Amino acid sequence: MMENLHEPPQPGPSQLAGPMAQGLGRGAPPQPQQLPPQMFTTAAQLLDLTDKKLLVCLRDGRKLTGVLRSWDQFANLVLQSTIERIYATTSDPAETQPKGLYADQSHGIFLVRGENVLLLGEIDLDKDDDPPPGFEKAEFGVVEKLAKERRAVERAKEKNKLKKLATLGFEGENMGEILL
Repeated sequence: MMENLHEPPQPGPSQLAGPMAQGLGRGAPPQPQQLPPQMFTTAAQLLDLTDKKLLVCLRDGRKLTGVLRSWDQFANLVLQSTIERIYATTSDPAETQPKGLYADQSHGIFLVRGENVLLLGEIDLDKDDDPPPGFEKAEFGVVEKLAKERRAVERAKEKNKLKKLATLGFEGENMGEILL
C-alpha cells in the first residue's frame, strides 16, 4: 500500500483506544495540511536555479553574472564563468545628457557568501547579448575610475549631510566615524 507522505495518517479503529473510544472526546479538529520542510528554506528555492545563468547583486553594489553550479544551506553560491559588470556615467559639457558606460571583468569561478546576496534572478538568454539600454561598452579601467570617482563624491555628500544632521542633534548609524 502506498502512503502519501504529505498527509497525516488516518487513525484506524484499533488506534481509537484513548478518550475517543471512551466517549470523552468530541473528535479532534482537522489537522492543517503541512507543507514539505524544504518550502521554508531559502536555499531550497535555489534548486530550480541550479545550472542556469543568474544575475547576482551584492550588498556592496557589485553585479555578477554567472552559471549557478552549487549552493548550500546558508545560500552560499558557487558561480561558474562569472563576470562582474560595472556602470558609470560621464558628464561631458558638450553633451546635454550624461553618457552611460559599462564594462565587464571576467572572474571565472566565484564563491559568494549567502549573507552578501542582496538580489538574484535568472537572466533571459535571448536578451543577454544586448547592451544595457542607454549604455555603451568601454574599457574596464576607464569605467572603474569613473565609478570610483562617483562613489567618492557620494560619500563626501553623505558625510556632509550627516555632519549637518549632527549639529541639529540627530544621531544615526556610524555617527562616531563621521565626527572623528
